[in-house]
Amino acid sequence: MTKAICALTMVRNDAVFIRKWVDYYSKALGRKNLFIILDGHDQEMPENTEGVNAIFLPKVHAQLVKADRRRARVMSHFAAGLLYHYDMVIGVDIDEFIVVDPALGQNLSEYLSKLPLRSSYSSLGMDVGQHISTESPADFSKPLLSQRKFAMLSSRYSKPSIIMKPVTWGSGMHRIKGHNFKIDPNLYLFHFGMVDKKQSETRENDADLLKAGWGKHMARRGNLLHIIEKATPLDGDDYIPTARKLQQNRRPLYALNKPKMIKGSPVIRIPERFENTV
Repeated sequence: MTKAICALTMVRNDAVFIRKWVDYYSKALGRKNLFIILDGHDQEMPENTEGVNAIFLPKVHAQLVKADRRRARVMSHFAAGLLYHYDMVIGVDIDEFIVVDPALGQNLSEYLSKLPLRSSYSSLGMDVGQHISTESPADFSKPLLSQRKFAMLSSRYSKPSIIMKPVTWGSGMHRIKGHNFKIDPNLYLFHFGMVDKKQSETRENDADLLKAGWGKHMARRGNLLHIIEKATPLDGDDYIPTARKLQQNRRPLYALNKPKMIKGSPVIRIPERFENTV
């Protein structure tokens, strides 16, 4: 039986990814089941997003840590309310896309509907970046994974984004307070924050982000481009099972309910079957 599933995100100043997010999740879930919280009454929904539920909240200016905690609380409470109407909520950032392994031949709704009931499910985090030496600027009107071939396997993005019960997400939604996590064997979270160097530089120079103290954070994220350019990429299908096992079983001492980073920042070549998924 197909479950009632919705997707939720919160965003400010990112029309490019709003379009991409709506285009992707609407194909599996339908536009009426997408909820976008706009951080500020000064925000506008871009064209071609009709039929999506847009919620405008007053902008509350705060520094990075405090703002990130507030966003996680807003998402947690809103998702809890949605669970009165839906069986499952997908809570992700605007540049995060959860993908079912294409080898299964199932779309996102079909696959998630078959999962047993538990508080949450995590996907394996794939931090996708532009290989500056070999890859051209991204065309956001086309599938991004047809243009990008490399990703770092980052536990930062192995997030418990899929929930079936009310939870409290921690900052950045990297973990759920008071709950363990389970990385599903067939789900992947593709993070596209650094998928295009020019686009990421635009975000780095965003006045709101700089005012809130995001400058150093964005600069650290930019290191992904250097890591990918210098790496000798591993075969994705060969290494992914190892990465999933390491992330599931190894925990940082400061947060035992989220996966530990893998040493060496392993970069993989993304399997070709994902090319047209996002």
